[in-house]
Amino acid sequence: MKQEKKKKLSPAQFKQFIPLYIMMIPGLLYLLINNYIPMTGIIVAFKKYNVNDGIYGSPWNGFKNFEYLLTSNDAFTIIRNTFLYNVAFIIVNNIVGIILAIMICDVAHKGLKKLYQSSILLPFLVSIVVTSYIVFAFLSHENGMLNAFLTSHGHEKIFWYNTPKYWPFILILVNCWKGVGYGTLIYIATVSGIDGTYYEAAALDGANKWQQIRNITLPFLVPSVITLLLMSIGRIFYSDFGLFYQIPQNSGTLFPVTNTIDTYVYRALISSGGIGRSSAAGVFQSVVGFTLVCFSNWIVSRTSPDNAIF
Repeated sequence: MKQEKKKKLSPAQFKQFIPLYIMMIPGLLYLLINNYIPMTGIIVAFKKYNVNDGIYGSPWNGFKNFEYLLTSNDAFTIIRNTFLYNVAFIIVNNIVGIILAIMICDVAHKGLKKLYQSSILLPFLVSIVVTSYIVFAFLSHENGMLNAFLTSHGHEKIFWYNTPKYWPFILILVNCWKGVGYGTLIYIATVSGIDGTYYEAAALDGANKWQQIRNITLPFLVPSVITLLLMSIGRIFYSDFGLFYQIPQNSGTLFPVTNTIDTYVYRALISSGGIGRSSAAGVFQSVVGFTLVCFSNWIVSRTSPDNAIF
């Protein structure tokens, strides 16, 4: 059968939606002013920027800013760290978020359920600077809780801020503690919206709790997981600057495991000629992120069209 042509809105229907169009105006203006007009500054990525000539008067630099990013001695390290950390964050945060959401939704007491929901979101609202002091309280060489625990059990103190091998685990743990609450609330909303008759029918058929989770809860969570996953993939070459700069306290010894594209951009920005290089890094992140989102969404649309976001 031939697809029906989309009907155009009649003047009466258009007038009916005018209030909605008016409500859209502030949001559209915000996007225009904050997101789209500044995109004209992308030109600085292709220029040798200097303050006297400004963005448009500075001489062209071609792709040399990108060459500096991609061919520098640290290029492999910063790209590897950014990509692998984000992959680990996506996997760990989603798994922990789903587990916490299921556990919280199974709490029968309404007061305790609200308490747990609020508690799981609290770290998300804590400043990264405050978080860095909390981490320092654990890892300080002189007075840190972990070193106090180690010495009380006959072990030597560890110079945490001078020992790179521990930091991949520390950063993943801190990121999970601070960021898992946001995704957990989304999963809680999804689980809470599942019709309870499904679980009642499953219980009558003899399904245990794990079977109910596997056959009812997890399938209902798939659309939410895919949406959050695609949003995360779009920022897979971005990193939380505060996490990788404040938490390790900018320790040079830890650069091999804490230096990412964003911290590299910051250090390039404060150096001579760094504005063009930092802009080039931002363009690289945006292009790669957009490409990965489109590719990931294409895979989802081929396997599960109903769950694709566009």
